[in-house]
Amino acid sequence: MLEEPPILTIRKDFERVPASKLAELDGAQTGHVVDAMRGRGGLDRAIKPVDPDNARFIGTAFPVETGPSDNLAITAGVALAKPGDVIVAASDAFETTAVCGDIVAMLAKNAGCAAMVFDGMTRDLVGLLEVGLPMFSRGITPNSCVKSGPGRVGLPIVAGGVHIEAGDVIMGDLDGVVVIPHAELDRVIAEVKAIRKAEAETISRVKEGKLSRLPFIDGLLGSDRVKYVD
Repeated sequence: MLEEPPILTIRKDFERVPASKLAELDGAQTGHVVDAMRGRGGLDRAIKPVDPDNARFIGTAFPVETGPSDNLAITAGVALAKPGDVIVAASDAFETTAVCGDIVAMLAKNAGCAAMVFDGMTRDLVGLLEVGLPMFSRGITPNSCVKSGPGRVGLPIVAGGVHIEAGDVIMGDLDGVVVIPHAELDRVIAEVKAIRKAEAETISRVKEGKLSRLPFIDGLLGSDRVKYVD
């Protein structure tokens, strides 16, 4: 006979990213980070800010796995979170019921969480806006979920199609949410700095009217890799 699984499986101790390291990405866009990760790392496009006026965040990922229509693991994650954590929940992209409302959001803010990200739905929009915590989800519905488990806290998940582990860096803005694996953080930070510098120079030249096309295109258009038919 199979044993009943535990209601919750929890890993609460892991290395958080120092605030000084996160500060090196201050002002970067999610698109800059994705470019540094060879065009990938962003969560499903459906996961967008609940409040577009409060969308920017960066912090250490504290993943939870809830399954559909259940938020027991989310409430446990909030109870165990440390300042600067981002609760990111794998909820099977379930869109019939919400897995977080204004009360849980208030608790997360009181715990010092930097943001909350859900591969699922949220509710209590008026209250969420008042809380003022950056929150991302697939949308809003008044339908409520249960707190029955089983769930996992602090263990690897897949949310929005992206593998996420505790201690990864997660950041968001109006474009969406992107995850930086902890092992790649130093490389990504260095590349983001170079990308931002090059992009700022290009934008400046475009705004000044000095460019009407990107420099690389002239070489391509004049090469044997292009066939003209007129």
